[in-house]
Amino acid sequence: MTTYHFTGIKGSGMSSLAQILHDVGHTVQGSDKAEFFFTEKPLHERGISVYEFGQAELTKDMIVIAGNAYPDNHPELEQARVAGAEIIRYHTFLGDYMSHFTSVAVTGAHGKTSTTGLLSHVLNVYSPTSYLIGDGTGNGQASAENFVFEACEYRRHFLAYHPDYAVMTNIDFDHPDYFKSKEDVFSAFQEMASQVKKAIFACGDDEDLLKITASVPVIYYGLESGNDFQATAIEKSPEGTSFDVMIRDEFYHRFHIPMYGDHTIQNALAVIALCHFEEIPAEAVAKGLSTFSGVKRRFTETVKASRVLIDDYAHHPTEITATIQSARQKYPNKEVVAVFQPHTFSRTEKFLDEFAVSLSQADTVYLCEIFASAREASGELTIHDLQKLIPSSQVISEDDVSPLLTHEDAVFLFMGAGDVQKFQAAFEKLV
Repeated sequence: MTTYHFTGIKGSGMSSLAQILHDVGHTVQGSDKAEFFFTEKPLHERGISVYEFGQAELTKDMIVIAGNAYPDNHPELEQARVAGAEIIRYHTFLGDYMSHFTSVAVTGAHGKTSTTGLLSHVLNVYSPTSYLIGDGTGNGQASAENFVFEACEYRRHFLAYHPDYAVMTNIDFDHPDYFKSKEDVFSAFQEMASQVKKAIFACGDDEDLLKITASVPVIYYGLESGNDFQATAIEKSPEGTSFDVMIRDEFYHRFHIPMYGDHTIQNALAVIALCHFEEIPAEAVAKGLSTFSGVKRRFTETVKASRVLIDDYAHHPTEITATIQSARQKYPNKEVVAVFQPHTFSRTEKFLDEFAVSLSQADTVYLCEIFASAREASGELTIHDLQKLIPSSQVISEDDVSPLLTHEDAVFLFMGAGDVQKFQAAFEKLV
């Protein structure tokens, strides 16, 4: 049997795909940097061998799946060529793999991971579903009929996919190190829309998605009137959110989600619309929605007496606003403390003013040094440029998070796409 070797196996999508292939019976191994990433935990739990770069023996009978973060001249890929192994890029392999299932690509500037996790959970209530989530979670079932996967727009990687369905949560300008403008982002989504085989489910509250054209039906969902699937009679509480769903102005069903914020209602509507198109009974959908426990690094809570610590991937102003809104819904009587680590210099510089506005919605703001990604190691901007725009904000270091102790009955939002978890870990040692 073929052995799959993953170059960059700790990448969020790579780890998820490795888990899937292992679950359905393939021999899987991989390599990466020595430092620990949260995405490797499920690999070790499955007994998948993870090597440091340069330590794994590669042979001609292996298929090497190369992570998008590593160039063609990476030493391990050169080693694979010399050995005569077949090398396939992650997004190319995934594009072929999904063709064996009823496939659903979940894409958008924000909400991809949460919506992928929610859709996978709900579909699994009804029929076997394999899924790949961008938080490093993968699950493969030998009897799977469906394959739900997170499709990232970065560098137009999602154009390697021709799914049966696509969910499009929103269009926003992100990844300024690649995209030139919001119009450039839209062009990528428009091209993706042309590759969908059966139907597109798009958030009609997003004015850019209303401009999408396709040769398949485009079904809109959202909170505003005019959507094909609209949420009405919304009730929010610390226990979650309940709402009626109207399908083209006719009552369909009432649903409850143990989640917070308007964005979670929109995510749920995407799932409801797709399941309705696939003729899955409303009762089965409602059961799935009501039992969803969330995905990694998306409003993940740790309670320490009167303090609630939340780990969240929010790294764009829109996402920060949504996370703060969620915290205020669930904890209306607690102080909201934002602890934010910007991700990449180019994104921080591009959205500097927007970051200041979104973070200022918290009661108190603490800032961490800018996280430098592998593709962008340095920049002229510093965290103090952002601090100047947020009155009373403070910069903290991993070595000294003691200023956070001044807040007792509070919810702490540790937000960022880098390694902001280390600040939470340091704080947990103090409390």
